[in-house]
Amino acid sequence: MPELPDVECLRRYVDATSLHQTIDAVAVDAPRMLKDTSAEKLRATLEGKTFRGTARHGKHLLIDVADGPWLMLHFGMTGRLDYARQEGEPPRHTRLEIRFAEGYRLVGIWQRRLGEIAIVTDPASFIEARGLGPDALDLGLDAFEQLFAGRRGTIKSALMDQRFIAGLGNVYSDEILFRARIDAARQARDLTDADLAELHRALLHVLRLAIERQADPERLPDSWLLPHRSTSAHCPRCGTRIEKVETAGRAGYRCPNCQA
Repeated sequence: MPELPDVECLRRYVDATSLHQTIDAVAVDAPRMLKDTSAEKLRATLEGKTFRGTARHGKHLLIDVADGPWLMLHFGMTGRLDYARQEGEPPRHTRLEIRFAEGYRLVGIWQRRLGEIAIVTDPASFIEARGLGPDALDLGLDAFEQLFAGRRGTIKSALMDQRFIAGLGNVYSDEILFRARIDAARQARDLTDADLAELHRALLHVLRLAIERQADPERLPDSWLLPHRSTSAHCPRCGTRIEKVETAGRAGYRCPNCQA
């Protein structure tokens, strides 16, 4: 589930809680989530150091280790972070625990072990090595339109392709398309300049407001599709029953009237 707004909120959470504290100990309870590293290397890289800042690209959170490389976290479908005092056992499903000398700990919680923990040289090298597209929030209209020149496939598959645009998944791509009144199954190459301009406007509006609302579904506007992602719900714009559709191999939702 975590998409760009969720990860941006987690980035700000780390900034607000976990910077400039000496790391006392690191524990990993999910070896298969480690990417090109080991628990021993992770401890050697982090222990005795501090975090001095953060960055985000798409769905990836990158934490700057003072006098060292960067810690990269990907949250898969269920990941989140929690910062609290070192009291008792860490929360259930904790896969990464970082203990600070000041008596607090930052833990990574993944109910399903589908996330990723890695040590990377720096954000730019990581982005290049992974072949990630530009971050969705960094795209101006001109760059957005240029990306779609000659793009094949459906518009939803394009929005969810991390090598094309980084940060969007099933939920927020549905929301953006709903706001722009564009059918998810429409071919990307068939979009007009006006369509692309409206899609770009919707993308920025949805992502920025979601971040402002802490990516909390209960705080998102009732006029959005997201609170109505069910075949028993009705479109908040026109009242038509919401339809479940499969696009790009993923089950999504749309209004068959507004997005005809």
